[in-house]
Amino acid sequence: MRIWKITTAVVVIAAAATYVHFNGEPAFLSGLISKPADAAAPAQAMQAMPVPVAAVVKKTLPVYLDYTARAEAIRSVALQAKVSGYILEQAAEDGVDVKKGDTLYRIDPRDYQVALDQVKAQAQRNQASLSYTKASLTRGNDLIKTGFLSKDGFDQRSSTMQQGEATVAADNAAIQAAEINLGYTTIRAPFDGRLGRNQAPVGTLVNVGGTSLNTLVQVSPIYVTFTPSEGDLALIQKAKTNGPIVAEVTIPGDKTPPRKGELTFIDNRIDAATGTIVARATIGNDDRSLLPGQYVNIRLQIGETPNTLLVPQVALGSSQLGKFVYVIDEGNKVGMRLVELGQTEGELIAITKGITENDKIISGNLQKIGPGMPVNPQTASPTPPPAS
Repeated sequence: MRIWKITTAVVVIAAAATYVHFNGEPAFLSGLISKPADAAAPAQAMQAMPVPVAAVVKKTLPVYLDYTARAEAIRSVALQAKVSGYILEQAAEDGVDVKKGDTLYRIDPRDYQVALDQVKAQAQRNQASLSYTKASLTRGNDLIKTGFLSKDGFDQRSSTMQQGEATVAADNAAIQAAEINLGYTTIRAPFDGRLGRNQAPVGTLVNVGGTSLNTLVQVSPIYVTFTPSEGDLALIQKAKTNGPIVAEVTIPGDKTPPRKGELTFIDNRIDAATGTIVARATIGNDDRSLLPGQYVNIRLQIGETPNTLLVPQVALGSSQLGKFVYVIDEGNKVGMRLVELGQTEGELIAITKGITENDKIISGNLQKIGPGMPVNPQTASPTPPPAS
């Protein structure tokens, strides 16, 4: 029975094949036997990806050296008393900006006023005594001529007058010292600056050379200190031969314009352990926003590089081979250029090697394209001019 079924199937298949050979494909098989889709329809062309395109910017670019730096006060003093006494008044509040000569503290002046009055009174008494001895000496001049006064008596009168003059001179010096001590009871600002935290409340007994009352630091202008390397030092010294080096200081995270100043000091020795040297710039700091001890960024302009090529930073890609940009090649296809980078300038970055000024840079959809792909270039929004 099984052999009969197999034989019947073979006969049916053979008959069908003979029919197709002589009469063509029957209608009922046309839906079951079909040709491959790729053979039946032409291949569809790949759709071109629209991409924004930016032109290469060519300009003269300043050459900068950037460092992390720290602000330092040009002058900083601990305010101390030069006379002993009780603090009578704190005339300036903690943390305020003061001018040179402003009153900061007052020490009880009564003891020193009394001492001044005493030496003045003593000076008046001694001045009166001197006046008498001068008159006596004048009379002695007449008496010695007539013989009524001996030579020894005249010399005694002369000596007494000289002693009186010396005593009056000492009195004047004592008055001056007493006035100075009285003046020390008022503590004034020695320079423009900013006060710190008070350490001697009203009523505190202070002594000469004792605990500091407060601190005063100069914040405008201010130093910014940094440590360039030996290699950078050669560039800085070369730039100095062409004139003053402009310094720009910014606070990390602060969007305000840079504070400008000038490089004013380079130390006379290099640290052998680190290969760096201490340098500093003087910054105006008119708004007094920089404070001593604060970390800042400093940039020195040491020259210019003409004909620098720049592209948008968003156009940069990265691979195992390094940094690259995509460009529009012939036939609106993607080309890949490995590049070497220079410094940034606003939203642009300098390219030192890898492109030409006539290249059209693809600045968007970088993740969706690759070398050789067809693209539809679209003009990108104008790039803001880089900051000069």
